[in-house]
Amino acid sequence: MKLYHGSIVGVEKPDLQKCRLATDFGQGFYTTTSFEQAEKWAKIKQKRSKVKTANVTEFEFDEGLLYSANYKVRHFEKATKEWLEFVISNRRGINTETFDLVMGPVANDALFATILLYEQNVISADAAIEQLKAHSLFDQLSFHSEKALGNLKFKGIQLLR
Repeated sequence: MKLYHGSIVGVEKPDLQKCRLATDFGQGFYTTTSFEQAEKWAKIKQKRSKVKTANVTEFEFDEGLLYSANYKVRHFEKATKEWLEFVISNRRGINTETFDLVMGPVANDALFATILLYEQNVISADAAIEQLKAHSLFDQLSFHSEKALGNLKFKGIQLLR
């Protein structure tokens, strides 16, 4: 499967030590199967950091490894209460589970308000999931171990205009 990573720098060899903490699925290297999503993320990061460059790095990955007994994988098919709780616990930095790979929907900035309302107990988990269903959710596949990253094959970098 083709995977894309949007950023302000090209990433030929991902380094887990440089990955942010307290993200949706925990500290890891995040990719998506959607070039469009990677491009949007690169441009968001470009705007936030006020730099001139944005790019999308393309990788190849054997999708079968998501179902291999050799890797500890967490896979969310869609936004569910379990997914929502997992994202919140990771964003708070309180999740103690570790995985090699995590696949599931992106909780992007457009969904942040809904997640925040749920976190603050303003709306129920069911109401939050219903609101999230109204959005088209892109996927993300995050790599959390060197073992998993070893299967990510660099293909190239596309500079964005």
